Amino acid sequence: MRVRMAREYVTSTSIVWFEFDVQTRMLEIEFISGGVYRYFGVPPTVADELRAADSKGRFVNEIIKPRYRCERVKAPRP
Repeated sequence: MRVRMAREYVTSTSIVWFEFDVQTRMLEIEFISGGVYRYFGVPPTVADELRAADSKGRFVNEIIKPRYRCERVKAPRP
């Protein structure tokens, strides 16, 4: 059984929403640009830290992007 958290819409200047799948440790993020990306191997504690971060965009740029493999799901709008 997959334990997937609901899509969480956030107040941010760079992120619209994120979802985290506990079982697969996959974090999916939609950015304001319209791009959607998946990050793999993300620990649940990091997803919790993202949820609690004052600046979600800064957290993604400083903690998630440099450390976790990424796959683009949807390209940003032109």
